[in-house]
Amino acid sequence: MQSLAPRLNNVFMKFPMIARLFLCAVLLTNPIAAFAFETDQYNLPPQPLADIGDEVTQYVEQNVRKAVGKINNEIYVRQACLDKSAANSAKTKCNSPNRESERLDYLRSEKAVAREIYNLLGAGIPPFTKSGTWMDWHKFKKQPARYKTTFQDSIFITFPTNYLMISPTVNLYESHFGTDKIAHFFQQGYDYYKIYNRALAEGLAPDKAAERAVRWGQKTERTYFGTLISGVYSNADLCANYVGMKFYQGLTREIKIGDVTRPAVLLLKNGVWTFSETADLREILVKPFMTDHLDEARNSSVFTKELSSQVRRVVRKQSCRQWLSKFPNLSQIDFENASRALMRWHGEDYGFKESKKSVTIADTCFGSESKKQKAAEH
Repeated sequence: MQSLAPRLNNVFMKFPMIARLFLCAVLLTNPIAAFAFETDQYNLPPQPLADIGDEVTQYVEQNVRKAVGKINNEIYVRQACLDKSAANSAKTKCNSPNRESERLDYLRSEKAVAREIYNLLGAGIPPFTKSGTWMDWHKFKKQPARYKTTFQDSIFITFPTNYLMISPTVNLYESHFGTDKIAHFFQQGYDYYKIYNRALAEGLAPDKAAERAVRWGQKTERTYFGTLISGVYSNADLCANYVGMKFYQGLTREIKIGDVTRPAVLLLKNGVWTFSETADLREILVKPFMTDHLDEARNSSVFTKELSSQVRRVVRKQSCRQWLSKFPNLSQIDFENASRALMRWHGEDYGFKESKKSVTIADTCFGSESKKQKAAEH
């Protein structure tokens, strides 16, 4: 069934009040349903978070193997029907040769693999996903695995509905971000993947197809996934969507990550899907996509004017001292350069939006003297 997101997006763009009424209805009927929209990485954990990257990769690998096993099992059945070796079996319902061939072609396609893995990791009513729920509730071996700031310390202290929607911070491969990014990765990443493929089918070049997916993501951040609902346009969410698309593309073919060509996770061999024998799944399955682009303090969101002022006050009041204490050797220029490097993903445009209503550590925590120095340098 086609995702409702594009259709909802058209409605919300034309009728903004509908979006607010929709959110109110969700909150009234199921208050918990608002969780996991937003996150807060400005407030640093009081103690270092354990790196749960490998355990998350194991979880993803288990689901990929489960999906591949299901597809391969059906391939064997459909092939047996086509070979007529299962035609007399009471347990196997065979279709016409043409339909069996069509089904086999689909099962041996990239689309079938991506869809089955999405069903296990990305399916759910947005913003909920199976993987996101697992991230929020799984008991990780390494602790502490999650951190959620208190309401009184939160950047959303004057916006309690945003705090209700806040997701905890986790550490994957030394990058810190909210668990909501995993949902974006597997759910909206799959939406991007489908939009990209449809664009290719229409004759668009790969870069234009990716641009179409990104533009759709930007619309969702302006509406029901971001500004219209919470006042937050998340650049980090957009990157999570984009690298999620790359994840699905890289399941059955090589993909470029910067200057590196990452091998496909799966290969079609003798008519069935097999895992690459030369690639280390611990290194290629999830790790390349977990970067500081997903950290909403390092890769700042664009806030509404009112929310931007509040976030800046909270960061200046309590978060700055945390950051300057943890990174005493980094200057304002260092922080600026680090944030600037996140505006693209390995040189690729994921939809980053620059704005004066963003709140960066560099602009907020270093005072007017360093700003004057920056102006003099330019």
